[in-house]
Amino acid sequence: MNTEMLDKVANGHGFIAALDQSGGSTPKALRLYGIPEDQYSGEAEMFDLIHAMRTRIMTSPAFNGDRILGAILFEQTMDRQVAGVDTPAYLWEQKRVVPFLKVDKGLAEERDGVQPMKPIPDLDDLLTRALAKNIFGTKMRSVVKLANKDGVQAIVDQQFEIGRQILARGLVPILEPEVDIHSPEKAEAEALLKAGILAGLDELGDDQKIMLKLTLPSEDGFYTELVEHPKVLRVVALSGGYTRDEANAILARNPGVIASFSRALTEGLTAQQTEEEFNATLDAAIASIFEASKT
Repeated sequence: MNTEMLDKVANGHGFIAALDQSGGSTPKALRLYGIPEDQYSGEAEMFDLIHAMRTRIMTSPAFNGDRILGAILFEQTMDRQVAGVDTPAYLWEQKRVVPFLKVDKGLAEERDGVQPMKPIPDLDDLLTRALAKNIFGTKMRSVVKLANKDGVQAIVDQQFEIGRQILARGLVPILEPEVDIHSPEKAEAEALLKAGILAGLDELGDDQKIMLKLTLPSEDGFYTELVEHPKVLRVVALSGGYTRDEANAILARNPGVIASFSRALTEGLTAQQTEEEFNATLDAAIASIFEASKT
């Protein structure tokens, strides 16, 4: 493992940029960026456009390791290039931003109030490729809709089971059991989830560290126990549908938790902006998220 990357993620000031929209979420991301679906045809063209958007973000002078610790990439982004260099190498060597890889294949159907991850049949091959590209860690998402004890436990068990496979390959997994911000039982679900995560951490080896990507909690400071846990490298928060201003305000009230925003990071960016407008908008977004992550 790259010790310089490890030190940056563990001790650095900043946040993690989530640039990992996949097939299901890409059309919405492009639409918000000012490119409606009638302006492209087919998946290949769609992915070319989203890569162009990500490239514009990553090559912007506003985007660098001074305020951004890491970036989560979609598999295709890992395999593509930015400025003639493999994307992970560009991020680390040119920007000092630590590269992570989204490894899940999306969500399965809801059962017991949760949506677990679909199977990841090619995980070992994907991790081999990630290691060859100097990827530091991974991310995988599942969703909790209701405070169903069996459902939440199933989510936690799945996250830790795959997390252990990733740890065994020398990568740092970000477990992302998201709680839906619109859940009528959000606070209760968060309580079940925290208890499950703490139990899962107890089963890890003393030398094993993971990261957690969690929904901004209903109760301020609710995840402090996880932030301070010796087996948790970092707790990051997703924006989860909140506006950037809302997400920043809640984040600032949760000491030790840093952002890992996707839509809230790119809010306000459009394909139609001049480079000057685009860079200024991105700089303001990064500045506000950085400030909220400093608490």
